Amino acid sequence: MIWLTYRQFRAQGAAVFGALAVLGVVLAITGPGLADDYGSGLASCTTESSCSRFARTFFNDHQVYYGAMIAIVMVLPALIGIFWGAPLIARELESGTHRLAWNQSVTRTRWLAVKLGLVGLAAMVAAGLAVRAANWWSEPLDKAVADRFPRIEPLSFDAHGVVPIGHTAFAFALGVTAGVLTRRTLPAMAITLAVFTVVQVAMPLWIRPHVIPPETATVAITSENLSQMTLDHDAKVMLVETEAAPRSWTLTNHTVDASGTEARLPGSLVMGACAPAPPEAGREAPDGPPEKCFAEIARLGYKQKVVYQPADRFWPLQLAETGLFAVVSLGLSGLCFYWTRRRLS
Repeated sequence: MIWLTYRQFRAQGAAVFGALAVLGVVLAITGPGLADDYGSGLASCTTESSCSRFARTFFNDHQVYYGAMIAIVMVLPALIGIFWGAPLIARELESGTHRLAWNQSVTRTRWLAVKLGLVGLAAMVAAGLAVRAANWWSEPLDKAVADRFPRIEPLSFDAHGVVPIGHTAFAFALGVTAGVLTRRTLPAMAITLAVFTVVQVAMPLWIRPHVIPPETATVAITSENLSQMTLDHDAKVMLVETEAAPRSWTLTNHTVDASGTEARLPGSLVMGACAPAPPEAGREAPDGPPEKCFAEIARLGYKQKVVYQPADRFWPLQLAETGLFAVVSLGLSGLCFYWTRRRLS
Protein backbone atom coordinates (compact mmCIF):
# COMPACT_ATOMS: atom_id res chain seq x y z
CA MET A 1 0.00 0.00 0.00
CA ILE A 2 2.83 2.41 0.74
CA TRP A 3 4.37 1.88 -2.70
CA LEU A 4 0.98 2.16 -4.41
CA THR A 5 0.13 5.35 -2.53
CA TYR A 6 3.51 6.83 -3.44
CA ARG A 7 2.98 6.00 -7.11
CA GLN A 8 -0.46 7.62 -7.09
CA PHE A 9 0.73 10.70 -5.23
CA ARG A 10 4.13 11.33 -6.81
CA ALA A 11 2.93 13.82 -9.47
CA GLN A 12 1.24 16.14 -6.96
CA GLY A 13 4.10 15.75 -4.52
CA ALA A 14 6.73 16.48 -7.15
CA ALA A 15 4.90 19.64 -8.21
CA VAL A 16 4.70 21.10 -4.70
CA PHE A 17 8.13 20.04 -3.45
CA GLY A 18 9.70 21.09 -6.75
CA ALA A 19 8.14 24.55 -6.40
CA LEU A 20 9.36 24.74 -2.80
CA ALA A 21 12.88 23.78 -3.92
CA VAL A 22 12.89 26.60 -6.47
CA LEU A 23 11.58 29.01 -3.86
CA GLY A 24 14.27 27.85 -1.41
CA VAL A 25 17.04 28.52 -3.93
CA VAL A 26 15.72 32.02 -4.65
CA LEU A 27 15.44 32.82 -0.93
CA ALA A 28 18.90 31.40 -0.19
CA ILE A 29 20.42 33.65 -2.87
CA THR A 30 18.60 36.87 -1.92
CA GLY A 31 18.23 36.41 1.85
CA PRO A 32 21.82 37.20 2.97
CA GLY A 33 21.88 40.40 0.91
CA LEU A 34 18.57 41.52 2.43
CA ALA A 35 19.91 40.92 5.95
CA ASP A 36 23.15 42.77 5.17
CA ASP A 37 21.28 45.79 3.80
CA TYR A 38 19.14 45.98 6.93
CA GLY A 39 22.11 45.58 9.28
CA SER A 40 24.24 48.20 7.52
CA GLY A 41 21.31 50.62 7.43
CA LEU A 42 20.77 50.33 11.17
CA ALA A 43 24.49 50.74 11.82
CA SER A 44 24.59 53.98 9.81
CA CYS A 45 21.59 55.72 11.42
CA THR A 46 22.49 58.05 14.28
CA THR A 47 19.22 58.83 16.08
CA GLU A 48 16.03 56.97 16.93
CA SER A 49 14.03 59.04 14.44
CA SER A 50 16.52 58.42 11.64
CA CYS A 51 16.44 54.68 12.38
CA SER A 52 12.64 54.77 12.26
CA ARG A 53 12.74 56.51 8.90
CA PHE A 54 15.24 53.98 7.58
CA ALA A 55 13.07 51.08 8.79
CA ARG A 56 10.00 52.54 7.03
CA THR A 57 11.93 53.12 3.81
CA PHE A 58 13.54 49.68 3.95
CA PHE A 59 10.17 47.98 4.37
CA ASN A 60 8.47 50.09 1.70
CA ASP A 61 11.20 49.16 -0.78
CA HIS A 62 10.61 45.43 -0.18
CA GLN A 63 6.94 45.26 0.80
CA VAL A 64 5.88 43.58 -2.46
CA TYR A 65 8.24 40.66 -1.79
CA TYR A 66 7.20 40.56 1.86
CA GLY A 67 3.56 40.36 0.83
CA ALA A 68 4.43 37.57 -1.60
CA MET A 69 6.04 35.54 1.20
CA ILE A 70 2.96 35.94 3.40
CA ALA A 71 0.69 35.01 0.50
CA ILE A 72 2.67 31.84 -0.27
CA VAL A 73 2.52 30.62 3.32
CA MET A 74 -1.18 31.44 3.69
CA VAL A 75 -2.29 29.98 0.34
CA LEU A 76 -0.29 26.75 0.57
CA PRO A 77 -2.65 25.04 3.09
CA ALA A 78 -5.65 25.75 0.86
CA LEU A 79 -3.85 24.39 -2.21
CA ILE A 80 -2.87 21.23 -0.37
CA GLY A 81 -6.42 20.72 0.85
CA ILE A 82 -7.86 21.23 -2.63
CA PHE A 83 -5.32 19.37 -4.77
CA TRP A 84 -3.96 16.77 -2.32
CA GLY A 85 -6.77 16.14 0.15
CA ALA A 86 -9.94 16.33 -1.92
CA PRO A 87 -8.87 14.00 -4.77
CA LEU A 88 -7.04 11.51 -2.54
CA ILE A 89 -10.07 9.29 -1.84
CA ALA A 90 -12.72 10.88 -4.09
CA ARG A 91 -10.75 10.05 -7.23
CA GLU A 92 -10.64 6.34 -6.35
CA LEU A 93 -14.28 6.24 -5.30
CA GLU A 94 -15.25 8.02 -8.50
CA SER A 95 -13.36 5.58 -10.72
CA GLY A 96 -14.07 2.48 -8.61
CA THR A 97 -10.40 1.51 -8.19
CA HIS A 98 -10.83 1.24 -4.43
CA ARG A 99 -12.59 -2.09 -4.88
CA LEU A 100 -9.48 -3.57 -6.47
CA ALA A 101 -7.40 -2.76 -3.37
CA TRP A 102 -10.09 -4.06 -1.03
CA ASN A 103 -10.23 -7.36 -2.93
CA GLN A 104 -6.45 -7.86 -2.63
CA SER A 105 -6.49 -8.68 1.09
CA VAL A 106 -6.03 -4.99 1.98
CA THR A 107 -8.46 -3.93 4.67
CA ARG A 108 -10.36 -0.65 4.40
CA THR A 109 -8.69 0.60 7.57
CA ARG A 110 -5.19 -0.08 6.30
CA TRP A 111 -6.02 1.34 2.87
CA LEU A 112 -7.21 4.63 4.35
CA ALA A 113 -4.57 4.80 7.10
CA VAL A 114 -1.67 4.53 4.65
CA LYS A 115 -3.11 7.20 2.39
CA LEU A 116 -3.89 9.59 5.22
CA GLY A 117 -0.60 8.96 7.00
CA LEU A 118 1.76 9.21 4.03
CA VAL A 119 0.17 12.13 2.21
CA GLY A 120 -0.81 13.93 5.42
CA LEU A 121 2.77 13.76 6.69
CA ALA A 122 4.05 15.07 3.36
CA ALA A 123 1.55 17.94 3.56
CA MET A 124 2.74 19.04 7.00
CA VAL A 125 6.40 18.72 5.96
CA ALA A 126 5.73 20.93 2.94
CA ALA A 127 4.02 23.54 5.12
CA GLY A 128 6.83 23.43 7.67
CA LEU A 129 9.51 23.93 5.01
CA ALA A 130 7.60 26.80 3.41
CA VAL A 131 6.99 28.71 6.63
CA ARG A 132 10.54 28.16 7.88
CA ALA A 133 12.10 29.39 4.64
CA ALA A 134 9.77 32.38 4.35
CA ASN A 135 10.25 33.42 7.98
CA TRP A 136 14.05 33.14 7.70
CA TRP A 137 14.14 35.29 4.58
CA SER A 138 11.71 37.92 5.88
CA GLU A 139 13.24 38.27 9.36
CA PRO A 140 14.82 41.70 8.59
CA LEU A 141 11.49 42.93 7.22
CA ASP A 142 9.67 41.57 10.28
CA LYS A 143 12.01 43.62 12.47
CA ALA A 144 11.63 46.73 10.32
CA VAL A 145 7.83 46.63 10.49
CA ALA A 146 7.43 45.20 14.00
CA ASP A 147 6.10 48.44 15.50
CA ARG A 148 3.50 49.01 12.77
CA PHE A 149 2.48 45.43 11.97
CA PRO A 150 3.38 43.18 14.91
CA ARG A 151 3.45 39.48 14.19
CA ILE A 152 0.62 38.79 16.66
CA GLU A 153 -1.81 40.63 14.37
CA PRO A 154 -3.91 38.34 12.11
CA LEU A 155 -2.13 38.72 8.76
CA SER A 156 1.36 38.16 10.16
CA PHE A 157 0.18 35.61 12.71
CA ASP A 158 -1.14 33.26 10.01
CA ALA A 159 2.24 33.27 8.21
CA HIS A 160 4.56 32.72 11.18
CA GLY A 161 5.29 30.08 13.78
CA VAL A 162 3.59 26.67 13.71
CA VAL A 163 0.04 27.76 12.89
CA PRO A 164 0.49 27.23 9.11
CA ILE A 165 1.24 23.56 9.83
CA GLY A 166 -2.00 23.28 11.81
CA HIS A 167 -3.90 25.01 9.01
CA THR A 168 -2.41 22.58 6.50
CA ALA A 169 -3.37 19.52 8.55
CA PHE A 170 -6.93 20.84 8.81
CA ALA A 171 -7.17 21.70 5.11
CA PHE A 172 -5.87 18.27 4.12
CA ALA A 173 -8.23 16.41 6.49
CA LEU A 174 -11.11 18.60 5.34
CA GLY A 175 -10.38 17.78 1.70
CA VAL A 176 -10.21 14.04 2.38
CA THR A 177 -13.46 14.16 4.37
CA ALA A 178 -15.23 16.08 1.62
CA GLY A 179 -14.04 13.48 -0.88
CA VAL A 180 -15.19 10.56 1.25
CA LEU A 181 -18.64 12.06 1.78
CA THR A 182 -19.31 13.31 -1.76
CA ARG A 183 -17.43 10.59 -3.70
CA ARG A 184 -16.81 13.21 -6.39
CA THR A 185 -13.55 15.07 -6.93
CA LEU A 186 -14.75 18.46 -8.19
CA PRO A 187 -17.52 18.91 -5.58
CA ALA A 188 -15.03 17.88 -2.88
CA MET A 189 -12.53 20.49 -4.09
CA ALA A 190 -15.20 23.20 -4.12
CA ILE A 191 -16.44 22.29 -0.64
CA THR A 192 -12.87 22.27 0.69
CA LEU A 193 -12.17 25.74 -0.67
CA ALA A 194 -15.44 27.18 0.64
CA VAL A 195 -15.23 25.70 4.14
CA PHE A 196 -11.52 26.46 4.55
CA THR A 197 -12.08 30.08 3.50
CA VAL A 198 -14.91 30.51 5.99
CA VAL A 199 -12.80 29.04 8.79
CA GLN A 200 -9.83 31.27 7.92
CA VAL A 201 -12.06 34.34 8.14
CA ALA A 202 -13.87 33.23 11.29
CA MET A 203 -10.73 32.29 13.23
CA PRO A 204 -9.14 35.78 13.64
CA LEU A 205 -12.51 37.52 13.93
CA TRP A 206 -14.35 35.42 16.51
CA ILE A 207 -12.26 32.52 17.82
CA ARG A 208 -8.59 33.46 18.21
CA PRO A 209 -9.23 36.67 20.22
CA HIS A 210 -10.93 34.61 22.95
CA VAL A 211 -8.75 31.48 23.03
CA ILE A 212 -6.93 33.31 25.83
CA PRO A 213 -9.03 36.01 27.58
CA PRO A 214 -7.80 39.42 26.33
CA GLU A 215 -6.50 42.23 28.49
CA THR A 216 -8.40 45.51 29.02
CA ALA A 217 -6.69 48.81 29.81
CA THR A 218 -7.75 52.47 30.03
CA VAL A 219 -4.76 54.58 29.02
CA ALA A 220 -3.97 58.23 28.60
CA ILE A 221 -3.78 59.47 25.00
CA THR A 222 -0.15 60.47 24.40
CA SER A 223 2.22 60.99 21.49
CA GLU A 224 3.96 57.72 22.40
CA ASN A 225 0.92 55.44 22.14
CA LEU A 226 -1.09 57.30 19.47
CA SER A 227 -1.53 55.16 16.35
CA GLN A 228 -4.23 57.13 14.54
CA MET A 229 -6.10 60.44 14.85
CA THR A 230 -8.65 61.45 12.22
CA LEU A 231 -11.43 64.02 11.88
CA ASP A 232 -14.99 62.95 11.04
CA HIS A 233 -16.19 66.02 9.14
CA ASP A 234 -19.83 64.93 9.10
CA ALA A 235 -20.08 64.30 12.85
CA LYS A 236 -17.54 67.03 13.68
CA VAL A 237 -15.69 64.73 16.09
CA MET A 238 -12.18 63.31 16.25
CA LEU A 239 -11.54 59.57 16.14
CA VAL A 240 -8.51 58.29 18.03
CA GLU A 241 -6.77 54.94 18.27
CA THR A 242 -3.96 54.11 20.68
CA GLU A 243 -1.85 51.14 21.70
CA ALA A 244 -2.11 49.80 25.22
CA ALA A 245 1.17 47.90 24.97
CA PRO A 246 3.99 47.80 22.38
CA ARG A 247 3.44 45.41 19.46
CA SER A 248 0.13 44.15 20.82
CA TRP A 249 -2.94 43.03 18.87
CA THR A 250 -5.72 45.56 19.48
CA LEU A 251 -9.23 44.07 19.45
CA THR A 252 -11.35 47.09 20.40
CA ASN A 253 -10.27 50.68 20.78
CA HIS A 254 -12.55 53.58 21.78
CA THR A 255 -12.41 56.87 23.62
CA VAL A 256 -14.08 57.36 27.01
CA ASP A 257 -14.76 60.51 28.99
CA ALA A 258 -13.92 61.19 32.63
CA SER A 259 -16.89 59.06 33.79
CA GLY A 260 -15.79 56.06 31.68
CA THR A 261 -18.61 56.47 29.15
CA GLU A 262 -17.78 55.91 25.47
CA ALA A 263 -17.34 59.30 23.80
CA ARG A 264 -15.66 61.14 20.92
CA LEU A 265 -13.15 63.96 21.04
CA PRO A 266 -14.73 67.28 19.99
CA GLY A 267 -13.79 68.31 16.48
CA SER A 268 -13.03 71.83 17.71
CA LEU A 269 -9.69 70.51 18.96
CA VAL A 270 -8.48 70.39 15.34
CA MET A 271 -8.74 74.16 15.09
CA GLY A 272 -7.35 74.69 18.58
CA ALA A 273 -4.82 72.72 20.59
CA CYS A 274 -4.53 69.91 18.03
CA ALA A 275 -3.97 72.13 15.00
CA PRO A 276 -0.84 71.05 13.10
CA ALA A 277 2.22 73.07 14.01
CA PRO A 278 3.70 75.08 11.11
CA PRO A 279 7.10 73.87 9.89
CA GLU A 280 10.08 75.80 11.13
CA ALA A 281 12.49 77.39 8.68
CA GLY A 282 14.84 74.77 7.28
CA ARG A 283 13.08 71.89 9.05
CA GLU A 284 10.37 69.40 8.13
CA ALA A 285 6.95 69.70 9.72
CA PRO A 286 6.80 67.57 12.88
CA ASP A 287 4.95 64.26 12.72
CA GLY A 288 1.64 64.07 14.57
CA PRO A 289 -0.20 66.58 16.77
CA PRO A 290 1.74 68.95 19.06
CA GLU A 291 2.20 68.11 22.75
CA LYS A 292 -0.32 70.76 23.79
CA CYS A 293 -2.98 68.68 22.02
CA PHE A 294 -2.41 65.75 24.36
CA ALA A 295 -2.29 68.07 27.36
CA GLU A 296 -5.69 69.50 26.39
CA ILE A 297 -7.15 66.01 25.89
CA ALA A 298 -5.93 65.03 29.34
CA ARG A 299 -7.38 68.23 30.85
CA LEU A 300 -10.78 67.44 29.36
CA GLY A 301 -10.63 63.98 30.95
CA TYR A 302 -10.60 61.87 27.80
CA LYS A 303 -8.78 58.54 27.75
CA GLN A 304 -8.69 55.47 25.55
CA LYS A 305 -10.15 52.08 26.51
CA VAL A 306 -8.33 49.28 24.72
CA VAL A 307 -9.00 45.54 24.66
CA TYR A 308 -5.93 43.73 23.37
CA GLN A 309 -3.75 40.62 23.27
CA PRO A 310 -0.19 41.40 24.46
CA ALA A 311 2.78 40.59 22.26
CA ASP A 312 4.07 37.95 24.69
CA ARG A 313 1.01 35.80 23.94
CA PHE A 314 2.18 35.11 20.39
CA TRP A 315 3.46 31.61 21.16
CA PRO A 316 0.67 30.62 23.58
CA LEU A 317 -1.87 31.62 20.91
CA GLN A 318 0.14 29.81 18.23
CA LEU A 319 0.23 26.58 20.23
CA ALA A 320 -3.42 26.85 21.27
CA GLU A 321 -4.64 27.40 17.70
CA THR A 322 -2.41 24.67 16.29
CA GLY A 323 -3.71 22.28 18.94
CA LEU A 324 -7.29 23.24 18.11
CA PHE A 325 -6.76 22.52 14.42
CA ALA A 326 -4.99 19.26 15.28
CA VAL A 327 -8.00 18.10 17.29
CA VAL A 328 -10.40 19.04 14.49
CA SER A 329 -8.17 17.27 11.96
CA LEU A 330 -8.16 14.10 14.05
CA GLY A 331 -11.94 14.32 14.35
CA LEU A 332 -12.30 14.62 10.58
CA SER A 333 -9.93 11.68 10.10
CA GLY A 334 -12.02 9.63 12.52
CA LEU A 335 -15.13 10.46 10.51
CA CYS A 336 -13.34 9.29 7.36
CA PHE A 337 -12.50 5.94 8.97
CA TYR A 338 -16.06 5.49 10.21
CA TRP A 339 -17.59 6.37 6.83
CA THR A 340 -15.15 4.19 4.90
CA ARG A 341 -15.73 1.13 7.10
CA ARG A 342 -19.49 1.45 7.52
CA ARG A 343 -20.94 3.39 4.61
CA LEU A 344 -18.77 2.86 1.52
CA SER A 345 -19.19 -0.07 -0.79
